[in-house]
This record gives sequence, structure tokens and C-alpha cells, in this order.
Amino acid sequence: MGESSCGSVRPIFRKEDKTLHSLIRHGAAASVETPASWLVACTVVAILALTSGTPWVLVVALKPVAAELGVARNVPALAGALAVLGAGFGGIAMGWLAERYGVRRVVAAGSAMVGAGHLVASSGGVWTLCLSYAFMLGLLGNAAINQPLLVHVSRWFDRHRGSALALVASGQYLGGMLWPAIFERALQAWGWRHTMATFGLLQFALVAPLVLVLLRPLPDDLRARQLASGPRRGASVLGRPPNQALALLAVASFLCCIPMALPTTHLVALCTDLGLSPARGVAMLSVLQLCAFASRQFWGFLSDRIGGLRSVLAGSVCQMLAIGGFLLTQDEIGLFTAASAFGLGFAGIIPAYQMTVRELFPAAEAGWRMPSVSLGGTLGMAGGAWLGGVMYDQFGSYAPAFALGVAFNLLNIVLLSTLLMSRKQVQSAALDPA
Repeated sequence: MGESSCGSVRPIFRKEDKTLHSLIRHGAAASVETPASWLVACTVVAILALTSGTPWVLVVALKPVAAELGVARNVPALAGALAVLGAGFGGIAMGWLAERYGVRRVVAAGSAMVGAGHLVASSGGVWTLCLSYAFMLGLLGNAAINQPLLVHVSRWFDRHRGSALALVASGQYLGGMLWPAIFERALQAWGWRHTMATFGLLQFALVAPLVLVLLRPLPDDLRARQLASGPRRGASVLGRPPNQALALLAVASFLCCIPMALPTTHLVALCTDLGLSPARGVAMLSVLQLCAFASRQFWGFLSDRIGGLRSVLAGSVCQMLAIGGFLLTQDEIGLFTAASAFGLGFAGIIPAYQMTVRELFPAAEAGWRMPSVSLGGTLGMAGGAWLGGVMYDQFGSYAPAFALGVAFNLLNIVLLSTLLMSRKQVQSAALDPA
């Protein structure tokens, strides 16, 4: 990092310089974790559970939206992918804004934009749908919620950071258990347009009070202590320059999120193609999310003990095996089994990447490094969701898309294994300088 990088974080230290330098001189202090840390984490879980309905509207209504608009399935799938893409690119800028203007302001503004975005998306045709999902729901909406909240929670914890990040990430899967079933019934009663608009208004009405009342800012002394922690600025990471290591982690995240997006986006449509009712597909999706929610704390517990990078690798292997399961079965019991295994396997991957960034890089750089790695995953999720629709339209089956997902997952495992071997070599060289 150059001089400009150091200058970019100077305003963060201005109020706490004396405290910060004292902490650096006298070494590590007591843990930053308090009961308030867990209150913040639980508040964030609730916020993410409420705001996570955005992608599920299109997942559940994929076929009705395509039929009403007179387009192929890849068009609404593309709209969902654009929202994910916008959230990924916007997350870096929103992390910067949250550092300077406060996480509560940024998250409240993001929730308002999500509400407005759903109203606009439900009011027009294909272009309205795609543009509102890309900019209002993605770039300015969910981008201002997801990454700023993850960075915020990570700074409230040091001893149980992996468990806290896993708990917070579970909010999206808690929403994944609830919203698909609600949307499936609402679609039958109101249609997709009214369902989408109502969700946008509802989430803002519930999220705004949580943000303003329960989402606490990090106290100045804890903030100074957190910013002083972590590896030294500019130190090599995994035997590489820091930005090169960050780029490799982002590529690994991209590779594993392409297959991750396939079942979560196309499972309901896959079930109906095989003769099952939409309600059974939604139930299967809810089971997937339930298994992810139930297993996520195990993955957080594991990250606290074996480290984030090893946890990512373990989760990626489990995910690849589960993706392969969708290729081996077409009956209802087999699909429920594959969906359950997929939920159990992939649940810990995303928070483990965030844990890895906090382990390998200075805490003061978390505001932009965590969203940067997440951007790789976002590109993978967007690409996987869109690719599944394109390959179905080309082949009339989801099997080729799932097979390609396995191949991407295998590349991810190779890259993660290479990074782990580099880490071992660096550790061995440190223990034996000769």
C-alpha cells in the first residue's frame, strides 16, 4: 500500500490517536467482546432476514414473470443476477461511506432504496425490471446493507468472530426459509407485481426501527482497539503481496459461487420441470435454507478453531459433492436429499471467506478488503444464476449447468489447496530461517 492508501484511513484515527498509540505500545488489551456485541449481532440477523427477500421474489416467480413479460427464463434470471452484481460492486463504496458517515445512516438509506426499488420493478416491463434490480435494489440498496453490516459486526468480536459472522450470515438463510413460502402463497393470491411491491414496503417498515433503535455504533475505545489489531500494514500475505493475495481469494470466491447459485436460483423451476408442483419446489428450497441455517453455527465454530481458509476448503468440498447429487437423481426424495446436503455443505463458505480476510489483513483495511473478496463471490453468484437460465434455454435441461458447476467447484478446490500450501511454506520458513 502506498502513501495515498495510508492517507485514506487517517480520518478514522483522528479522534482516537492517543488511545490507539497507547494500545500499540502496551500490547493486546482485554477482549472487545461484551454482551452488547451479541445484541448487535442478533439485530443484524433480524435486519438481513427481513431484507433478504429481494432475490426470492424472482426465484419463486421465475416462470410467471417470464410468461407475463413474454420472455425466456434467462431474462428474469438476468435481473436477479444484476441485483447481485450491483450489490457486489456497490459494497466497496458503501463500506467506505459507512466508515465515514456511520453504518446506521447507510443501512437505513439502503433499506429505503430497497423499498423504492421493488415498487419501481413491479410497475413496468423488462427494462424497468432489470434496471431497478441492477441499480436501486443492487448498487444502492442491498450494497448499503450486507457488506457494511458484516464489517460492523466483525469489529465487535475478536475471540468468537467466526461464530458471530456465521450467525449474522444465517440471517439471509433464515429469510430464505420464510420468504419463499410466503411469496408462493402471495403470488397465487395477488400475482407477482403486487407481491413484489408489498414486500418492498414491508421490509422498510420493519427494518428502519431496528436500525435506528437497536443497531449500536461501535464505541470509540473498542474501535481504536480493533483498528490497532491484525497483521502489520503492507506485510506479505501467504507469501505474496497483499493485493495479489486478495485477488486470489476473490477469484476463489468467484469459482465456488458459480455452482452455489445454481440450486438456490433454479431449484423451484427444476422441480416443476420434473413434474412436481411449485409448492413442493418451494418446500425443497425452504429445507435447503433450513439446513444451511442449522449448520452455519457449526461452520462458525469450526472457523474459530481451524481458521477461515481451511473452513472455506472444507465447505467447498462438501458443496461439490452435493452439487453432484443433483445430477444423480430426478425423483422427489432424491432431490430433497440433495437439497439438504447442499444446504449443510455450502452454509459456512461465505462467512469463512470474511473470517479469512480478517485473519490475513489489517483490521483498518476491513472496510474495503472484505467487500472486495465478496465482490468475487457476487460475480460468481450472478454468473451462476444467469448461466443456469442460459444453459436451460439452450439444452432444455439443467443437467449441463450443474455439471459445469461441479467443474468450477473443482477449480476452486485446487486454488484453495494451493493457497493453503503457500501458507504452510511461509510458516515453515518462519520456524526454520536457515
